[in-house]
Amino acid sequence: MIEQLFGSKTRVKLLKLFYSNPNRSFYVREITRKIDEQINSVRRELANLLSIGIITSDDTGNKLYYEVNQKFDFHDPLAQIFGGAKPKKGTKTVTASEPVTSNADPLKVLGNVELALYTGQFTRDDRSGIDFLLVGDINQTQLTKYIDELEQKEKKEIRYTVFSLEDFQYRQQIKDRFIADILASKVQVLADKHNIFPEK
Repeated sequence: MIEQLFGSKTRVKLLKLFYSNPNRSFYVREITRKIDEQINSVRRELANLLSIGIITSDDTGNKLYYEVNQKFDFHDPLAQIFGGAKPKKGTKTVTASEPVTSNADPLKVLGNVELALYTGQFTRDDRSGIDFLLVGDINQTQLTKYIDELEQKEKKEIRYTVFSLEDFQYRQQIKDRFIADILASKVQVLADKHNIFPEK
């Protein structure tokens, strides 16, 4: 149904990828690998989405990166349809008759995750010097397995840091430079039980 509404299977896959990964940038070959579609079809649909204003592009290090345009007029309703975003207060809820994102929480296996986010390579903002931050009571064995799988999936080495909630909050309180750099970075929030990133 969504494919018919939005015109093509590739376009729907692209919209799901972008809206499920706000603040994250992708280059063309990475996109074709993630959505498993032909490069010509991906390029054509990227051009369409770019011309409408749904996504933006940026040239860095001889690679053209694309990410969702959060200032697009219809960003919020599209994020509800394709990214599973919760509607803001006073916003009419839009639902699709087919599931868009899985309800299974892949972070659950790691333990009690209070905060989890991507930054660094994922968002092309290296101020923090890491790619993945986890805060909470984390099972180290499961974390090692999770990072191995993530590195295989992303085809790159992931720099990550783990804090207990107490340690993170203490460092935040004393304005620790490392934590301040993370808080100032462009991030993709995966979990945030304490609303540390209300606007991101």
